[in-house]
Amino acid sequence: MSSSKRQKRYEVSRELGKVALGQAPADLVIKNGTLVNVFTGELQEQVDVAMAFGRIAYIGSANHTIGEGTRVIEANGRYISPGLLDGHMHVESTMLTVTEFAKAAIVSGTTGIYMDPHEIANVFGMEGVRWMHEEGQQLPLKVFTTIPSCVPATFDLEDAGAQLGVEDIEEGLTWPGVAGLGEVMNFPGVVYGDPTMSGEIEATLRAGKTVTGHFPAEDDRMLQAYLATGVSSDHETVTREQALEKVRLGMHLMIREGSAWQDVKEVIKVVTEDKVRTDNISLVTDDVYPQTLLRLGHMNHVVRRAIEEGVDPVTAIQMGTINVARYFGMDLELGSISPGKTADILLLDDLNSMVPSIVITDGEVVAENGQVVKLFPVYQYPEKAFHSVRLQRPLTAEDFLLRSKWDTARTEVNVVRVIENSARTAKMTAVLPVQQGIIQPDLNQDVVQLACIERHGATGQISLGFASGFGLKSGAVASTVAHDSHNLLVMGTSAEDMALAANELAACGGGMIVVRDGQVLAKVAMPIAGLLADRPVEIVAEEVAALEEAWKELGCFIHAPFMTFSLIALPVIPEIRITNRGIADVTEFKLMETEIRAVQ
Repeated sequence: MSSSKRQKRYEVSRELGKVALGQAPADLVIKNGTLVNVFTGELQEQVDVAMAFGRIAYIGSANHTIGEGTRVIEANGRYISPGLLDGHMHVESTMLTVTEFAKAAIVSGTTGIYMDPHEIANVFGMEGVRWMHEEGQQLPLKVFTTIPSCVPATFDLEDAGAQLGVEDIEEGLTWPGVAGLGEVMNFPGVVYGDPTMSGEIEATLRAGKTVTGHFPAEDDRMLQAYLATGVSSDHETVTREQALEKVRLGMHLMIREGSAWQDVKEVIKVVTEDKVRTDNISLVTDDVYPQTLLRLGHMNHVVRRAIEEGVDPVTAIQMGTINVARYFGMDLELGSISPGKTADILLLDDLNSMVPSIVITDGEVVAENGQVVKLFPVYQYPEKAFHSVRLQRPLTAEDFLLRSKWDTARTEVNVVRVIENSARTAKMTAVLPVQQGIIQPDLNQDVVQLACIERHGATGQISLGFASGFGLKSGAVASTVAHDSHNLLVMGTSAEDMALAANELAACGGGMIVVRDGQVLAKVAMPIAGLLADRPVEIVAEEVAALEEAWKELGCFIHAPFMTFSLIALPVIPEIRITNRGIADVTEFKLMETEIRAVQ
């Protein structure tokens, strides 16, 4: 917590003591509930919780704390749980501003998040990080920031809108409400002593803060070298075996359940089958869509999924509360219901469903029965934030035609093949027809055109390639959400539709779009950094649902296609990607040719 909040706790400590002794009245008392005790793992029945000054003053039979002005909530046996904490997420993935996300998350029982705003950092650098951080500091939802560590994700394979160095991280670590260093994706750089990576980690450790990780590789020596540098967590674990190895080494295991990447079913087996202790395991979302927030919830959905897979409900709640707070060194403030702690509390009718009927933050009711009952402040992004898509000129169909290097009727090319429900890609090759010198897509092989256009500095740089795995039969799609450098991605069966999609997004300031035969089928405008919509969650969710249907109209039926598409440019997860500089071999960390050889 910030020094100002620690001081506030010191200032009210005597007053809290008076409330506990019955010498002063509580502000709010929950009567006769069943306490979810995350310290002992117990369910304690017929418990009252008294709150004052935004903190918990007394637990037990609290009649002596009730005065004339005390608000009393009758729990009638309902469960009293700590508010849920998300230890790793990207607010930008919700396509919402921090404020609009907070409204949706808080009604589901999330009372605190640790966000890594590395998406906006890749567009606007520390200035963009500060915008989102400042927006979060004024909300009823507690928003802690981890300063992005890898901006850009790589220096040799792509171009982002900004670069962050050690001095930037050192500055960010001084901001109140900053919890540590964002996921360190450049694990080869960490292991082999890249000065920037080493400097950022050392600065974070000197500041006494947490270094969060990202380790999708399966190399035991590299993993242990990575841990030895001070990186202490991972959310990219996808198998039980990987999970067991990491927890045995003392790594904090973050089990992810987002909209696209759903790892609980497999990874939670380390708890349900291997029976490991769960103290060093937490649950996170990483990336969540607006429709998921409205339909399934936020952290309560992740906890519920763990319970559905056989985890004891209290244990699952521990992994979404006290374990998160302990990992970030904030358990003296957050993550439990105990005297002196921040009064972030949920009332739950049923632990299996995890749907809160009342949400309390800082001792004040902020949501009841799925509705926000507290006024949220308005944050105004600067005008600069709305002008991030800068192309050298309008694009034409000619820009998306890849000319063969050889005078032949067929040619072999490298292809980026996506894998459904996975952040990984596979390297494949395909023999494609060549007509009038232009390499053609082949829908029978499920191979379509792919392009990545630099959109930060109006350089005019365009790289061309091919993709497989989406099943597109017609039209084109485009997105300025293109992890992590967020250049303009375009994919399609028609060069004309690809040009239309790209130009339409540039005109509206960015977002996601689907077009066919010269017509826009669906669009989600995200004018803030080309990443965030400036509209309420309900409207954005409807637009995203229409976008998903439009993908299906083009023939794509994989789960969460726009998330899979947005990651096709991420050159830190194997095997092959496209960036604005070309096709990237992520296993070798080098650029490669799209066209391999002529075929007779």
